[in-house]
Amino acid sequence: MTAPASAFGRADGPDRLPPVRFAYDRHTWKEIAHLLLNLPVAVFGFVYACTVVVTGGVLTLTVIGLPMLALSLLGARQLGKLERSRSRALLGVHVEEPSPLPIARGGGPVQRLWLALKDPVGWRTLLYDFIRLPWGILTFCTVLTSLFVLWPVLPFIARGMANVDRAMVRGLLSPSDELERRIAELESDRGVVVDTAAADLRRIERDLHDGAQARLVNLAMGLGLAKEKLLEGQADDAVAAMVDEAHGEVKLALQELRDLARGIHPAVLTDRGLDAALSSVASRCTVPVKVTADLPARPAPAIEGIAYFTVSELLQNISKHSGARSASVDVWRSEDRLLIQVQDDGRGGARLDGGSGMRGLAERLGAVDGLFVVDSPAGGPTVVTAELPWRDRREQEVGRTE
Repeated sequence: MTAPASAFGRADGPDRLPPVRFAYDRHTWKEIAHLLLNLPVAVFGFVYACTVVVTGGVLTLTVIGLPMLALSLLGARQLGKLERSRSRALLGVHVEEPSPLPIARGGGPVQRLWLALKDPVGWRTLLYDFIRLPWGILTFCTVLTSLFVLWPVLPFIARGMANVDRAMVRGLLSPSDELERRIAELESDRGVVVDTAAADLRRIERDLHDGAQARLVNLAMGLGLAKEKLLEGQADDAVAAMVDEAHGEVKLALQELRDLARGIHPAVLTDRGLDAALSSVASRCTVPVKVTADLPARPAPAIEGIAYFTVSELLQNISKHSGARSASVDVWRSEDRLLIQVQDDGRGGARLDGGSGMRGLAERLGAVDGLFVVDSPAGGPTVVTAELPWRDRREQEVGRTE
């Protein structure tokens, strides 16, 4: 009895099993080979696991104990890799490889050591190797005996035992989907934070170079010319005009520096909190804005700053693109989350993929485990909801003091 060629391949899915046959086809022989190899592999893994646990536990009383245990867990990762390869080749179990430990980016030696010691992949592999010895003995003896005594039903026996092996590999040697997803998100968020910080630094440098710095250069040149005219004894009217022009440049430079400082972190946010800061930014919007902030306490400075700049960016978009006649900003706390809702009665049509502004806000909030949702049908109204994790300001300040 034969089966389609794709029964054990990837055409119908990576983990589809071939039907059990009376005939000894190549799949059955692969399963038999895997079960016979279980004993030597299990003996080696059991000895390694026991040596690691006992030796590492005893030597933790010395300086070399924890580093040796960390190296042993890294070695267990390699054993798990070999076992996944064996199962993939002989059992057709396609298990994804876990993400490598970021040892190179782990900071100092202590951080790297702790990163290796708390590796769940290494500990699960040690558990796998520890419990495999009785099963390896059972499968080896059963299959070897059945080759001579129960060979007509050996394909069924091999299939049942191989399925147990498949379950063990998937249960203990496969990466956690949720953990892997979270690691990928954190790596992506870290890149977003780095790129955002670099872009902010470039913006500050550009604003200083093109604005206040250029005006201060003009001021220095004007004052230098006025000084030369005074030394030459020229008319007081010309000198007074130069000084007056320099005074105007000083006021413009000061205003640009204030705007730049407000763009970095407004003083009103530091001094009076989110409610007053949002009222201030709403007063500069070209559309009448009603601000409602219901916060029992002030959040951590980082969360407060992200909330402020999110609302500021959204109100700028309303001023430039919405065509609205009124808008509202609502901020409140719900359990351990800070919620922000900005609404306007404009033309609508705002989308996350419509430009870099909305997409940038979504990326910034995502980098701190926040959410950003845009509901803007054509014709309006537009409702933007942002959600941030709540972190208490006092707890953070106590942590910094300690």
